[in-house]
Amino acid sequence: MTARRIIQPVVDLQRRPDGPRDRQLLYGDTVKVAERISGWSRVTSDKDSYTGWVASEHLGSTLSETHCITVPATHAYERADMKSRDLTSLSYGSKVKMLSEQNGFLETELGFIPSVHCAPITEKAADPVAVAELFLGTPYLWGGNSRFGLDCSGLVQVGLLACGIACPGDSGEQERVLGASVPDETPAKRGDLLFWKGHVAWVSGSNMLLHANAHHMAVAFEPMGQAIARIQAQGDGPVTAHKRL
Repeated sequence: MTARRIIQPVVDLQRRPDGPRDRQLLYGDTVKVAERISGWSRVTSDKDSYTGWVASEHLGSTLSETHCITVPATHAYERADMKSRDLTSLSYGSKVKMLSEQNGFLETELGFIPSVHCAPITEKAADPVAVAELFLGTPYLWGGNSRFGLDCSGLVQVGLLACGIACPGDSGEQERVLGASVPDETPAKRGDLLFWKGHVAWVSGSNMLLHANAHHMAVAFEPMGQAIARIQAQGDGPVTAHKRL
């Protein structure tokens, strides 16, 4: 397999060439290419082993990235000046290589990014829920993994990967491998995960969930009891697991 890097801000990882989106990859994510067919590459993502197809034009040579984006979204500018022309936008978790530091900006292969929006790639967040909370109000997007659109499993994954905790891309696999089940009637606490068939939510506090959901069409807080009753009433069943990391 050939190692490659995503060179666009957000790229769909598709079920087949020209097929539906299953997940997304971000700028700087690395993949292994298994085969190429007519402008498409079948790849496996290094961050979560998810496999799918991406347009080959969105892949470039690997790079020794030094920093990652630690705010929901940022811009790369033409110069180390916030009034200069913006060249592109990047989402949380995107990875870049610092070439120099000037005037409070990191010079990167894409342009100049505010230093306060970046951290060394070796630094990890401490609270996955706090990372997820950065995405409050982000539009719901099936298979989304960026500030421009997230789904329920994407919101869980972004928080855990930021903390250096391995996390699959789909909620079903997350339910299977993440954390340990807690006994029935155990009070939920911040950082727990509640699962339904096809859905997952963070417990963000006492009787409060944070989840990307199609009811709000956004990342939103919702009282726990209200969400459980609503999801069951709409025909999606009861909570299938309560997991503690």
